[in-house]
Amino acid sequence: MTTTLSAPEHAQPAPQASRKPSWVKPSVAGLLLGTGLLYLWDLAKTGWANDFYAMAAQAGTWSWKALFFGSLDPGNVVTVDKPPFSLWVMGLSGRIFGFSSWSLLVPNALAGVASVGLLYLAVRRLSGPGAGLLAGAGLALTPVAALMFRYDNPDAFLVLLLVAGAYCVVRALEHASTKWLLLAGVAIGFGFLDKMLQAFLVLPAFVLAYAVAAPTSLGRRIGQLFAAAGAVVVSAGWWIVVVALWPAADRPYISGSTDNTVLELAFGYNGLGRIFGEGRGGGGGATFAPPSGMQAPRGGGFGGEAGLTRLFSAEFGGEASWLLPAAIIGLAAGLWFTRRAPRTDRTRAALLLWGGWLVVTALVFSYMSGIIHPYYTVALAPGTAATLGIAARELWRGRANFAARVVLAVLVAVTAVWSFVLLARTPEWQPWIRYALLVLSAVAVAGLLFGADRLRRLGPVVAVVGLCGALLGTTSFTLATAAAAHSGGTPSSGPSAAASGRGFGARGGFGGGRTDAALVDLLKNTTTKWAAAQSGAMESAGLALASGRPVLAIGGFSGSDPAPTLERFRQYVADGDVRYYVAGGRGGFGGGRGTSGEIQTWVEQNFAPLTVGGTTVYDLTKSVD
Repeated sequence: MTTTLSAPEHAQPAPQASRKPSWVKPSVAGLLLGTGLLYLWDLAKTGWANDFYAMAAQAGTWSWKALFFGSLDPGNVVTVDKPPFSLWVMGLSGRIFGFSSWSLLVPNALAGVASVGLLYLAVRRLSGPGAGLLAGAGLALTPVAALMFRYDNPDAFLVLLLVAGAYCVVRALEHASTKWLLLAGVAIGFGFLDKMLQAFLVLPAFVLAYAVAAPTSLGRRIGQLFAAAGAVVVSAGWWIVVVALWPAADRPYISGSTDNTVLELAFGYNGLGRIFGEGRGGGGGATFAPPSGMQAPRGGGFGGEAGLTRLFSAEFGGEASWLLPAAIIGLAAGLWFTRRAPRTDRTRAALLLWGGWLVVTALVFSYMSGIIHPYYTVALAPGTAATLGIAARELWRGRANFAARVVLAVLVAVTAVWSFVLLARTPEWQPWIRYALLVLSAVAVAGLLFGADRLRRLGPVVAVVGLCGALLGTTSFTLATAAAAHSGGTPSSGPSAAASGRGFGARGGFGGGRTDAALVDLLKNTTTKWAAAQSGAMESAGLALASGRPVLAIGGFSGSDPAPTLERFRQYVADGDVRYYVAGGRGGFGGGRGTSGEIQTWVEQNFAPLTVGGTTVYDLTKSVD
């Protein structure tokens, strides 16, 4: 059994080196074209997606300095509460093609196509084109992938950088290449500049796979890994150093930090705070709390209870768990079947790499007690898809052994049953799908158990029927996700998400609300540095995007960052830099306290209100004195 399911020794030609079957090229082309169609079709219906990041990308099209720092406005008062890598790409796209929904979102969709293609290439190199195609299709047809690759959150580019890092590790494994291992470190470093410590979740898997399976001495493996760690530090640290050395008075405030530094943001609000439950909605020490009328679930921000079942819960299950049970079983089976293989065995190396990615990421997401959103699971999808693709391919190759056929049948059956459960959570939507996949899977399971797969003409039929049964559920949810328009800070996938507003601001609010037309017209006619100021970015982002004029988001994302100070804001007003103050902004999770509250009080005391449409506005050129 071990020799049947083991991949070739490292000294033998890699799978890609042999002559490819005639079906490979058209299959890969179909995979990439289908993925592109899925992620790009009618993309403009999503609008600005998450207004918060769209506002920063817009600012980057007006100011190179804002682009570099990831500022929310071209005046560089405060940044987004994430590093700016994704904003660099979207901002440059807006500068080249003109700022629009398309120029904002197309780079994310292309990042999705590239992720699928790189995943195919990475899996193919160690496990052959069949496994690569299964892995690529598994990623492309994960609902949360269709959601986030059609969105402007940083997650799309995070996934691309992580998959690129894994591809480089695979290349390094082939010949113990220092160059490729260093490139893997660079990819992870830039992943840090996209979403900070979340990029490091794959590092244990990368280190384990290389330390175990690289075809060189132990001492050289250790030295190469230390060199790769240096590459991570340099590629992530150069931007941090520049920000630290830049005079604080001449750059924006680092939103989400308590001391205006990137490192505190990385290890505080966006790092350990996310894991251990000390998250804040912004800087200044504000405590995280949702807006009025919303209640965050216990055990994590909008992610339900922490624990092993979280990823299968109502909040998370439909996002990325469709293939997860089968991937876990396939990982265990693959490691068991290769337990006696040589140290450099390719199949085991691939399982350690992708299975390690799956296990570490799943455990961290399961037990995070800070802020976590279900769409984070897009980072789990490549590890899940690759692990299952590799395991399924190896079991299919070894199906002459009855044990391999049994495990393969279990994978199909478990996927079908879990897909049925997930589909049953939206019982009114296309109920025939869940029964169809049960029938298809039952036929495939029977064929595997009774050996029909070993007959020359029936083998491909069993394989196709099994794949259809296993992928029908996740495919249907993915297509429904891509067919719906999504907006706001916490979008959800699936057929009912947009209609029901599932999630915090799935449609409208939290960066997805509508702006008053009369107010937008008022701002369009301004010529000042900022057309208006408003507390928090959740509402002011919509004003900036709708009017095409800069808006100062007081206090950053949540209104709780100490930027600008009251004294600085008063100077802006005295210099004629801000025309209007718009009331009704969400002082956000800061509750209107701190700097945002001080500025609001000062405005109310010194300027007379007027009503524009349904909004209270203060003309800052007309003092009540």
